[in-house]
Amino acid sequence: MDQFIPINEPLLGGNEKKYLCECIDSGWISSEGPYVERFEKGMAVYTGRKYGIAVSSGTSALETAVQALELPKGSEVILPAFTIISCAQAVVKAGLVPVVVDCMEDTWNMDVSQIEEKITEKTAAIMAVHIYGITVDMDPVLLLARKYGLKVIEDAAQAHGQTYKGKRCGSFGDVSIFSFYPNKLIACGEGGMVLTDDAKLADRCRKIRNLCFLPERRFVHEELGSNFRMTNMQAAIGCAQLERIEEAILKKREIGRFYKEHLKQAEGVLCQSVERTEYCDNIYWVYGVVLEHTKMDAGQAMEKLRKRGIGTRPFFYPIQKQPVFLKMGLFQGEACPVSEKIAEKGFYIPSGLGLTEEKMQKVAQVMLEEFS
Repeated sequence: MDQFIPINEPLLGGNEKKYLCECIDSGWISSEGPYVERFEKGMAVYTGRKYGIAVSSGTSALETAVQALELPKGSEVILPAFTIISCAQAVVKAGLVPVVVDCMEDTWNMDVSQIEEKITEKTAAIMAVHIYGITVDMDPVLLLARKYGLKVIEDAAQAHGQTYKGKRCGSFGDVSIFSFYPNKLIACGEGGMVLTDDAKLADRCRKIRNLCFLPERRFVHEELGSNFRMTNMQAAIGCAQLERIEEAILKKREIGRFYKEHLKQAEGVLCQSVERTEYCDNIYWVYGVVLEHTKMDAGQAMEKLRKRGIGTRPFFYPIQKQPVFLKMGLFQGEACPVSEKIAEKGFYIPSGLGLTEEKMQKVAQVMLEEFS
């Protein structure tokens, strides 16, 4: 077998090493170091937000954001069926009820036309999650939020540098979040960010990420928070990555265009064919495919590619089918056919920022051989 091509290879070719050495030389390796505030301010400026609150992961960013909103216990939050479990997990952990809407066939984002019919007197918020490089159509979401007095949580974990109608993702709604996992355009190893324009909400997020210490008396607590602090070393990498975000965006779109052109003849798969919508150009965070004209499921196809030295990753498993939520009595009888179909038949192929043209050629060649 030729050298294995992993699903993601991060690109660390800027000031990452320089800034990390500064952390080590100065001794500032904890969350108290200066790079944390620098990264927070940098992300806030980049997205057009007033406040950034750095945390330890995208999941912790979601949990911090939802808790900070102080929504009434038992109220409902509408979110996409096709997303990572972290979104619904944050809702459940806050004592709230997740309500799902199906995704669209072409963009794989939540079908905003289904949201209003899910709104009840218990609905308190909508969580909009940008999926795989295309944005949610945010205008209808924001309109519904104003109409019904709902909060909006924007999950931009996969949308660094993406825009909706020319406005940066991460700038919409009451609160938004990013993830800095290694497969993201800004990668810190682990890490996340909460962003908002509300000063009180920002203060609550800072309190929650730091165990809700009372400001006047450390180690005294009136509510439960979490240790979600980002380290100075993670933030140092984030600062270096943010400096090169535009380069990362260009590279992602180059990868997307390459696969789109070279996989035209792969008749057994429906490629991520939406290059642009009326409100955004695909940033191709990952390059996804959905199997067609075959009884093979994604797992079988991925195993064939693994044997050929190509790394893959399955699509998200639908929220309404997650065993842990079914055990809780949630989503009984709930069906989201589009999400279920693409979860069964969909996966994505190597598309990390460290991917070379030679490796892209190899991936395309194998895909054509297996699925034409």
